[in-house]
Amino acid sequence: MSHEPQSAPTPRLQPSASYSVTMRLHIPQQGGAFARVARAIGDTGAMLGAIDLVRVGSDEVVRDVTVSCVDADHAEAVVRAVRDLEGIRVDSVSDRTFLMHKGGKIEVTPKVAIKTRDDLSMAYTPGVGRVSMAIHEDPAKAWTLTIKGNTVAIVSDGTAVLGLGDLGPAAAMPVMEGKAMLFKEFAGVDAFPLCLDTKDVDEIVGFVRAIAPTFGGINLEDISAPRCFEIERRLRAELDIPVFHDDQHGTAIVVLAALLNALRVVGKRPQDITVVVVGAGAAGAACTEILLAQGVGDVIVCNRRGALYAGAEYLDAERAALAERTNKRGRRGTADEMLVGADVLVGVSGPGAVSAAAVRRMAPDAIVFAMANPVPEVQPEDVRDDVAVMATGRSDYPNQINNVLAFPGVFRGALDVRASAINEEMKLAAANAIARAIPADELHADYIIPSVFNRHVADAVAEAVADAAVASGVARREREAPTRR
Repeated sequence: MSHEPQSAPTPRLQPSASYSVTMRLHIPQQGGAFARVARAIGDTGAMLGAIDLVRVGSDEVVRDVTVSCVDADHAEAVVRAVRDLEGIRVDSVSDRTFLMHKGGKIEVTPKVAIKTRDDLSMAYTPGVGRVSMAIHEDPAKAWTLTIKGNTVAIVSDGTAVLGLGDLGPAAAMPVMEGKAMLFKEFAGVDAFPLCLDTKDVDEIVGFVRAIAPTFGGINLEDISAPRCFEIERRLRAELDIPVFHDDQHGTAIVVLAALLNALRVVGKRPQDITVVVVGAGAAGAACTEILLAQGVGDVIVCNRRGALYAGAEYLDAERAALAERTNKRGRRGTADEMLVGADVLVGVSGPGAVSAAAVRRMAPDAIVFAMANPVPEVQPEDVRDDVAVMATGRSDYPNQINNVLAFPGVFRGALDVRASAINEEMKLAAANAIARAIPADELHADYIIPSVFNRHVADAVAEAVADAAVASGVARREREAPTRR
């Protein structure tokens, strides 16, 4: 039985800083002039932000006016509305997001000053030769005498950039730069983007293997399925440093954290529930794996053709292996049909993948994670009164499921103990640490996952991951007190 997503609903998007513009306006020096500007902006549905005075003249005022919009077309409509006002002149329009990215968002800065001949002789020749010989004689010293111990490579081929698809390596760079910023900001980890102009699995594996001596970990990012599975599997087998595909495992960790807290809210246990995962790509597969590792009662994975079941001839090797360990009753049908009586929906697919009517047929106290972005699998407004807990991937709804809660702390913990891998025990530890970040007396249906700006989360995840690495035997040293901050 085939399953095609329902027609995508009209998105109810909110104005966002990601589509904000700053207009430099020349406004007549007369009463009510700016009120006309504000009214024109408001009539378009945009959100008026900062209003900065540039200069005051005898007959006009020049102001920079910042406006948040829902998309690029909306921003153009706002500018047109202001241009059409009599007596108002729009001098320039700046896209704030593009300005932030101008010249790139990251840079390399030295940790020590080079101000004297002595400084130069120790940092570079001839003194550096002694350090090189020390590492040659004991390669493990690279962890302490180079950047290796605190540096991660962010590797992408640009084939699955955000929800935009195959954009290529150059277009992937802004995303990877942003990732590097988050590593540093939340966990003090130095990360560098490496975007590769190849889609060949052998070439990608060979490249990462060749640059591995420089890094303490490898973060694979925005590589399309099913190639991402083989790339990660081969690199994990060939390298002695952690290899972590964040689109898979970062998502899975935060989903499990949110689920553990949501189950506490509704009073259910993991072993007693049925979860329907809609989306059988990289994220869906990883979410399923971590749910099984947590001991969830049953997981049913659905793709466009419906529920995956053992023996289905149309499945590739990855999905066939997943089908063998899920869907215990061998159910067949669409995602909507699988939701009947299910306790949890985990959506990692696209808009309209399930219907609101199907969600209403879920078990009492249903939990729905609709994480397609920007338009969820089902609109929260359509099922808000029919489910106990609702989460999305968006910041303008409660309970945003965001990978930034996971990957900085995961790598911080792995680097702190020089882990050789990131295993399932470490992922489970990370998920439980994120869940515990919300005290029991603060937990409720609209607060099952901590804010991405909760500065305690990364440290808690790092500690839990490091401890799990030691306990599971993949650590090469005990965790020391954090050196950052």
